[in-house]
Formats: sequence, C-alpha cells, structure tokens
Amino acid sequence: MPIRTIRASGTPRTTGSPGAPDGAPGETGTTAKARARRAGLRGEGTWGWLFVSPMVLVLGLFMVLPILMALWVSLLHWDGQSNPFSGQADFVGLDNYRSLLTQDGLDRTLFATSLRNNAYYVLLTVPLQTVLALGLALIVNQKLLRGRGALRTTFFFPSVTSSIAVSTVFLFLFQGSGAVNSMLSWIGVKGPNWFADPRGVLSLILGGLGIVDPERPTGILADHSAMGLSWFEWLSGPSVAMCTLILLAVWTTSGSFMLIFLAALQNIPRELEESAAMEGVNRRQMLRYVTLPALRPVLFLVLTLGLISTWQVFDQVYVMGQGAPGNTTLTPAFLSYSAGFDNADFGQGAAIAFILLALILVLTAFQRWALRERGVSTGRNR
Repeated sequence: MPIRTIRASGTPRTTGSPGAPDGAPGETGTTAKARARRAGLRGEGTWGWLFVSPMVLVLGLFMVLPILMALWVSLLHWDGQSNPFSGQADFVGLDNYRSLLTQDGLDRTLFATSLRNNAYYVLLTVPLQTVLALGLALIVNQKLLRGRGALRTTFFFPSVTSSIAVSTVFLFLFQGSGAVNSMLSWIGVKGPNWFADPRGVLSLILGGLGIVDPERPTGILADHSAMGLSWFEWLSGPSVAMCTLILLAVWTTSGSFMLIFLAALQNIPRELEESAAMEGVNRRQMLRYVTLPALRPVLFLVLTLGLISTWQVFDQVYVMGQGAPGNTTLTPAFLSYSAGFDNADFGQGAAIAFILLALILVLTAFQRWALRERGVSTGRNR
C-alpha cells in the first residue's frame, strides 16, 4: 500500500514501498525506465561485440588487410620478387590505372576487349540463368508433380560438379567433330569449330542479312572508336567461342538459383494465393501480380549473386582457351591473373582487380535502385 507523505510545501506525493530507492531529483518513472533500457542495450551491445570479436579479427586479418595491401600494390610497379613495403618497388601512383583507362596502348586495348567480352557474358548469362532457375523452381514446386525430389536433384547436380570437370567435358562436346556438331548434322546444319571461331554473333547475323560486311566494316561503326576499339568491335556481339562459355554458365548455375527460388516460393503465404484464386485470376496473372512481387527480395539476391559471379568468371576461361581465339574470351579476372603471374606486373593486375571491384559495386547499387519498392510515402497526420 503506497504511503502518503507531506513535502515541505504541503503538497502530497506518492512513493513506493519502504526501502525502495528513489529516482534522481526531478526524474519521472518513464525517464528512469528509458535510462535503464538504454543501459541494458549498451550491455547487450558490449556482450554482442565480445562474442563476434573473434570473427571480426579473422575477417580483418584475412580479408580487410589483404585488400589494403593489394590497394597499395596497385600503386606500384612490382614484379613480385621483392617486398612491396620495403621501398624496393617503384611507386608509380595512378599510372597503372591511367594505362588501363586513358593512355593509348596495348594495355588499354586488352582491358577494353576484356570488358566488352565480359559485358556480353553478363548481359546474356544473368537473365538466362535467372529465368531458367525461376521456371525450374515453378515446375518442381507443383504438389501434384510426380518425382519432384528426383527432378530437384537432377537440376541441382550440375551446380555441385567441379567447374574444371564440366569445362573439360564441354571441350569435348563442342569440338569440331564433337557430339554437338554431330547432332546438328542430323538436321542438316554444319556446326562451327566452336572454340576456334572468333567471329561475333551479332556481326554474323547482320552480315547474313546484308546490313554490314563483317570482314570489312565501313561507315560510322569503323570510323569511331572508344578505348582503342572501334564501335563495330564493341557492337559485334559475343564470339562463337564465348557463347559456349555462356551455355556452360547457364547450365551449371541455374540449379543453385532454382533452390533459392524454390525456398522463396514455399514461403509465400497460401492465403495470399487462395484469395487471388477466389478472385478468378489465371496462372499468368497469379505469376505477375502475386508471385513475382512476393519474390522481389529473392530476385534481387539472385540477380546480385549472378552479377558478381559473372563479372568474376575465371576458371572456365582458364580451362577453355585462356582468352583464345583472338582474345574473344578474355575477361578482366583472367587479364588480372595474366598481368601478374605471366607478365610479372602485379601492380597492373591489382589495378584491374580494383577497377573490376568498383564496376561491380556500381552495377549492384544500380540494380538495388532498379528493384527497390516503389510505393507512395505518406507522412504522419498532424
């Protein structure tokens, strides 16, 4: 029972039970609770940092520190034979970046060629693998489908197979006398020598239509250039050899993304689909207005993972040609490796890696902006 006391001014006040500590002078109960809550949150934050500190130290030692070291190496002319932090390597500042982006020469031409090849690789691989993965997930998510477990395993199996092994198999399949050309011959089509054909697919199509001459392009496409490559070279499309890499990437990655989409599809509330079905929507409308909006966060995840992995493609290029034929399968990741370990110019190799990192960050930010929730923001009524 609260005890009523009389202050000096004669105004009554209520206190807690005898022996309970009073708050600070002038502090209300709400203020005291808020201060206690903040103190509790600070304590939880301290314990949280204590528990994650081992992983923070590991990430700092094996990720952040090497990144900073590589950034320093990108400012040097270093052959890898000395200590880059002892002053024995030549400090060249931003020369490695200038030789790749602004200065005319072989370095900029090769870097522009790798960017062109990788850009077509990304533009074709990411949409194809995303659409295929979503389609497979919709198929194996049907409850009335027989053998769903076997189908899921079959679709996912290429994703867990070694990329080196798969690349080697594709080398045999797409040889001039391989299985792919043999099957094409059954329908009267003479297949190309896939890994030895540097011609661009778009230039071949335009040449077949009589719009341009792929062998001797003329006009504005041949008279203008960017970063050492003519507009025709930029717009000629992926080479025939690069198309095999695209097929390989789509086949091996769609299974992993299928599982991500499948988990998201099974997490969509059944009530949402049932209410839409009661409204009389068909399957196409269900996919467009119910399923895809619910998959927006997962779609962003899949596109981001696909974007990062395709811009960093290396192992398939290393196994299936190392940039051949005619540098039409050259990528920035392989060019960075080649600059460091083949040409002993680790400074330029590190510079290529950081330019690639900046490009991936910019494209990821743009992708996040493009897939953001577009809703009307309403303020609070006053």
